[in-house]
Amino acid sequence: MRASILNRVLFNRVLGLAALALLVVTAEPATAEKRIALVVGNSAYKNITPLDNPSKDAGLMAETLGALGFTLVGGRAQLDLDKGAMDIAVQSFGRQVQGADVALFYYAGHGVQVAGSNYLVPVGANPTREADVDFQMTDVNLVLRQMQGSGTRLNLVILDACRNNPFGSRGLRAADGGLAQMRAPEGTLISYATQPGNVAQDGADGHSPYTKALATTIRVAGLDVFQTFNQVGLAVKRATAGAQQPWVSSSPIDGTFFFVPPTQAAPPQVAAMQPDPLPAERLRADPDRVPLRDAALLSELSERLYELNFDPDTPDGLTRAITKLQQRISMAPTGEATEGLLLRMRKMEDLKPWGSIVYGPDSSKWGISWNHASRRAAVADARGNCAGAKCPIELSFYGRSCGAFAISDKSWSLVQREGVQRAKDAALDECGKAGKACRIIGAVCADGSGR
Repeated sequence: MRASILNRVLFNRVLGLAALALLVVTAEPATAEKRIALVVGNSAYKNITPLDNPSKDAGLMAETLGALGFTLVGGRAQLDLDKGAMDIAVQSFGRQVQGADVALFYYAGHGVQVAGSNYLVPVGANPTREADVDFQMTDVNLVLRQMQGSGTRLNLVILDACRNNPFGSRGLRAADGGLAQMRAPEGTLISYATQPGNVAQDGADGHSPYTKALATTIRVAGLDVFQTFNQVGLAVKRATAGAQQPWVSSSPIDGTFFFVPPTQAAPPQVAAMQPDPLPAERLRADPDRVPLRDAALLSELSERLYELNFDPDTPDGLTRAITKLQQRISMAPTGEATEGLLLRMRKMEDLKPWGSIVYGPDSSKWGISWNHASRRAAVADARGNCAGAKCPIELSFYGRSCGAFAISDKSWSLVQREGVQRAKDAALDECGKAGKACRIIGAVCADGSGR
């Protein structure tokens, strides 16, 4: 009897230890996943126009992905590869992703579409006819085939390669530049720097707008893969005034993937601000220098900045927006998102009324609105009056401020001032600097006066 009882006790203890071990295993963070990335950047082209930024973009992405738990093929970014080196890198990538959880391929450089297929351009490529393409360039489908059958649950293909076609004068059919849309295989997401068939910007400050936004966004905790690329798209669209709109092609993805796992069980609110989405007790007593880490609180901070007319939704825009606000409210202009800053913003009065004037230079359409309770509402109303055009240029103003829109056949200006006549005069002066006679086509104060 005693032996039976002892055996039962030991059995129960073993069960308890097994359950504890299972709990530890299932509680491991998502960063325990096996993540493999191949990062390629081609800048030093020998036979066509070199590009300034792809090698820098690839270096930035390699550093960022390495910090997020990705194992890099070759241990670093693969730069300025010729055709043979690209083939070897892609083949090595295909071997290393076998049995991995996540496979990621990133490419920055020239890319072209030929006969509906997308090709990445090695630095030594010099085709003189379409038949040369398969021998001198790398078909993106080759990369996709390396991922298929590897056992990964998620494959990511990121192409910052939608620049002008450098071979347009040689008879290749991709005369308009950009890449063709591809069908994403099972468990795959393909992200283009811009819409299929369109051309992306290389960037003028060391990095392309797309890669700069991507490297910033994937560091934010709690964004799933779809939220991540949506936020990247919004950031690029705003940074380029609507000229560049990233594009995603995806098959159904099984499960949820985070570049950085959420810091709490509940998914963060990313799309829209909620009043005090987390209670003030979550913030510490003397928080001015305590950085914000919670994704929901960071989202709230960004939304409140936007509604105070400090636009954070551009690469590096959050830091600049915070610095301007800190200067306005007599805080040290550190540019850092802190708990103390959010607490102060929660106590600030909402700005209203709001007015907005928007303009689309490409379409020559414009819209105007006034007397709204928020900046977002004013902008939405103004763009609703834009006759279906995108109208990416925005001037928003609030309280006693007024906005004016002046235009000629060569120039235009959007200006805000206190008083509608001062706004009109300033808009005419600014527009007239091009040496053409300008006229006012729209002016209003935020409260609707001065029309």
